[in-house]
Amino acid sequence: MVEVEHLTKRYGRFVAVSDVSFRVPAGSAVALWGHNGAGKTTTLRCVLGLASFEGRITVDGLDVRRQGREVRRRIGYVPQHLALYDMTVSQILSFFCGLRKVPPERAHELLEWVGLGGIGSRPAGTLSGGMRQRLAVALALVADPPVLVLDEPTANLDARARQDLLDLLVALRRKGHTILFASHRPGEVLDLADQVIVMEDGKVKASGPPQALARLDRSGVGVVDFEPEGMPWTSPRLA
Repeated sequence: MVEVEHLTKRYGRFVAVSDVSFRVPAGSAVALWGHNGAGKTTTLRCVLGLASFEGRITVDGLDVRRQGREVRRRIGYVPQHLALYDMTVSQILSFFCGLRKVPPERAHELLEWVGLGGIGSRPAGTLSGGMRQRLAVALALVADPPVLVLDEPTANLDARARQDLLDLLVALRRKGHTILFASHRPGEVLDLADQVIVMEDGKVKASGPPQALARLDRSGVGVVDFEPEGMPWTSPRLA
């Protein structure tokens, strides 16, 4: 479980995130949804312990500020842009397995699972966008962490690659992983999330089930109705 309580992040006088609270129950997927600049990535950085903050964040009961190392061992992170090393796909995964003291066989297992089993010898820099993101998921899963944090996981992917990646993430959720991800795409929120936290200008605007976003065009064009008829939305935070 991930719990965020009264999170505030300031950069000098600028308040990037203001009094944000939500929780991600174990085994569920929760989306931080909003347009660029809404505060989604900053919130994720705080959850990962990569930025100082006010408030309290815990992951499986561990305090991010006081027990950051232990927290990060429980989280697999998939960034929006994966920095690739000058190695083959298999070499990168084997390197990460070594860092995490995981048996090298894990690299082959993960490549097969994410659908990259036939390209382990390819230089990582030659991968397509969809393949890079699948590799990023494999790297995040090296130590089989219970929690996955993803920042705009399908950004810049074509429709086929986007759906392939979402299918992987849905499978991970079904296996019991806890997933927190940022997105501005209603389509992936509808496909993956159990709960949606709508952010705007660094604040929680509303929260509720993903079906409440169904009125928003899947391409992202439209206006969200924060209180659609029959949908139990709450504001400003989860009940």
